[in-house]
Amino acid sequence: MDKQALEKIAKQMVAPGKGILAADESTGTMGKRLASIAVENAEEHRIGFRGSLFVAPGMEQYISGVILYDETLRQSIDGVPVPKLLADKGVVPGIKVDTGAKPLAGHDGETVTEGLDGLRERLAEYHALGARFAKWRAVIKISADGLPSDTCIHVNAHALARYAALCQEAGIVPIVEPEVLMDGDHDLETCLEVTEIAQDALFSKLKAQRVHLAGIVLKPSMVISGKDAPARADVATVAAETVALLKRTTPAAVAGIAFLSGGQSDEEATAHLDAMNKLGDAPWPLTFSYGRALQATALKTWGGKADRVEASQKAFLKRARLNSLAAKGEFDAKMEELDQ
Repeated sequence: MDKQALEKIAKQMVAPGKGILAADESTGTMGKRLASIAVENAEEHRIGFRGSLFVAPGMEQYISGVILYDETLRQSIDGVPVPKLLADKGVVPGIKVDTGAKPLAGHDGETVTEGLDGLRERLAEYHALGARFAKWRAVIKISADGLPSDTCIHVNAHALARYAALCQEAGIVPIVEPEVLMDGDHDLETCLEVTEIAQDALFSKLKAQRVHLAGIVLKPSMVISGKDAPARADVATVAAETVALLKRTTPAAVAGIAFLSGGQSDEEATAHLDAMNKLGDAPWPLTFSYGRALQATALKTWGGKADRVEASQKAFLKRARLNSLAAKGEFDAKMEELDQ
């Protein structure tokens, strides 16, 4: 393990005012996104939309890295391999390596993320193709009947730690993503309790697997009310509780924190990130690793039409710019009303 090389990549991923574009939707998930705009789920359309974001003029001002799906990592745009195209812009190419959340045997309603079998060999291939970081997502569900179970939390934390160790062995920075889902009507206090237990378990397992913390990026969910909660916590409360929790659970050695949006609206995800950075005094950079919260408006604007690519790029760049400002605590809600 070259610790200095890992640290250099991790710092690039959380550079001031920059965040990570999550463009790693599986073929099936991307199909659902395309279906929402009445576009066929064909390879040409998948790379057509994603590629337009990658070549959007000036995207590298706001985006430090892009999480790719296996298909996209192997594709080219105008004859240039996607990883090279990104790297030439100073954007770190990354790769989703888990194979999805599967039912956890003996635990109805819960999942464990799989993909460890053969991961060492896949990481070697991905590194050769140009990937310099990876992502693995664990899913923790809250429900009124007692979920999550201790088993769910610990098997997912163990898998995340094993994945992270294998990544660092391969010279790849792991994004470690323990997502506590927003699905449900739970209050912020319940989310806080579950997230703290999950974070404590994760860092215990990372330590046991001898993962170099300065060479990882944490991708947590925010401490937030369930989306169906009758009374949802406001922006200031979410920001304060999230930062306080991270200070209790996350070692200062971690290179940075890149939040997932997790079903929040574009505007909500930006406002929460900004409020956290306005608090100041965090021991790590607080930035974003958003998928839908960066792409949704751009996808709708594009609509599969060639003459809408430029407008789609502008929509993407606006969201990227606003989140860049939020990562510096310089966002103002009035900016939402302005054009790019």
